[in-house]
Amino acid sequence: MTLLAQVSASGPVGVSFGDWPAPYGIQFRFDGLSTALLLLTALMGLVTLIFLGSDADPGPRHRLLLPLLHGTLAGVAGAFSTADLFNLYVWFEVMLICALGLIALGGRRDQLDAAFKYLGLNLFGTLLLLAAIGLLYAATGQLNYGGLALAARQLDPALLHTLLAALTVGLLLKAGAFPLYAWLPASYPTLPAPVLALFAALLGKVAAYAVLRMLGDVFMPEGAALYEVLGWVAVATMVAGVLGAAHHWDMRRILAFHSVSQIGYVLLAVALGGPAGHAAALFYTLHHSLVKASLYLTAGMVASVAGSYDLRRIGGLAAARPMLALLFAVMALSLVGIPPLSGFWAKLLVLQEAFAQGRYTWAALALLVSVLTLYSMMKIWTEAFWKPHPLADAEGVWPARRVALAPAWAATVSLAAVTLAIGFAPQTLIEFAQAAAATLGRK
Repeated sequence: MTLLAQVSASGPVGVSFGDWPAPYGIQFRFDGLSTALLLLTALMGLVTLIFLGSDADPGPRHRLLLPLLHGTLAGVAGAFSTADLFNLYVWFEVMLICALGLIALGGRRDQLDAAFKYLGLNLFGTLLLLAAIGLLYAATGQLNYGGLALAARQLDPALLHTLLAALTVGLLLKAGAFPLYAWLPASYPTLPAPVLALFAALLGKVAAYAVLRMLGDVFMPEGAALYEVLGWVAVATMVAGVLGAAHHWDMRRILAFHSVSQIGYVLLAVALGGPAGHAAALFYTLHHSLVKASLYLTAGMVASVAGSYDLRRIGGLAAARPMLALLFAVMALSLVGIPPLSGFWAKLLVLQEAFAQGRYTWAALALLVSVLTLYSMMKIWTEAFWKPHPLADAEGVWPARRVALAPAWAATVSLAAVTLAIGFAPQTLIEFAQAAAATLGRK
């Protein structure tokens, strides 16, 4: 909070470790974009640790759980803070190693299978990312963001676009964008609820942030071709993700596919470009991270109370747990974009800019995805909360053991309160996002 207040008041601040000047020193630079995401990272770390104090789908109490969680948070924070392209790659690898450990931590067959899928495609993205960074260094002699911004102006535009395309593809794979997104819904649902919430809130957003940082701040390539392709990839990601969600019955898998779909909105905002598009990308990132994490945590409480994540095996929760039903309903409606919740303002910013640029097809598909998102959320609501339990006439519908949910409630309601505050008073965050976007590209 102190850093965010300082940046808001005085502008971006930076530090070079070891007091070595650029391009030799490892530099961190904090502007409105990075500090907002660092605050989000801290909040999600706190919420995850609080939720772990409950009995709601805690996962294995392994001695490596907390070190791996903190390693993941360190990797995320480092990626948001660094002002050096190679160190961005390093922080991605810190995240990859720790995330891989968390996925495989229980040692179950499905977890090891998920870890293999996560590792395979992410390693491909890593190799592509590293190759693009090496070629950019060979072409410019720079890795520092500021140095790259200056050196890129001297490159042949065709060469620059080729290198940026390779870099962007590597980042899009790590974000879970179309068409190489299958690893995300295949690996995430094996995680316990608090870790899953942390992954959904932060890991894909790091890659989306990196795309915004590269294309909207460091390089800002001239010409529309790269942004045009990115826009269509974003739209395809939205559609593919929401269609995948409509097919499944496991709450975790449904929400995982929606993580794919919703990252498409962020990428679409980046593709629209300009201060308005960049502000929409930041606002959408913050909104979606909070809402999606809250939904995963709510699903964890549902599974702890009802004994399953499978919608076909549960029901009757609206009557049995009305507050839990209300919490899910509010967050689900926010994900859909129902006014005046935070999702409405996030989607409005993206759609306004799409219409302003005459991107009517993109806007229409984004609206269609919202309708299909509503279908998926209604599916969860109808099956888990509204319909009678399939064993309503039998004994033992609810587990006999009592679960300690107080920490889980505290964590989930805290996130819900933040999203409600954004929804009912969006102007503060909108103005902050606009101010943060206005500083991008100024080196």
